[in-house]
Amino acid sequence: MNRVREGLIPTVLGTAVTAAGYAMKQNRRTNNMLSDTIVGFGLAHIVLGAIDLVEHRNQY
Repeated sequence: MNRVREGLIPTVLGTAVTAAGYAMKQNRRTNNMLSDTIVGFGLAHIVLGAIDLVEHRNQY
């Protein structure tokens, strides 16, 4: 049975959210504070997911 490594889903989700926030930042009509918040939220997911990946790398 294929298992998804712990931390992989938050890392991938964080990457997608960060990309969406960056795309919003390129649009000048978008509120800068909102796009910065979304980028920060995505980066936090990437960091926390990476920590999980490192902590549980030898588990499977």
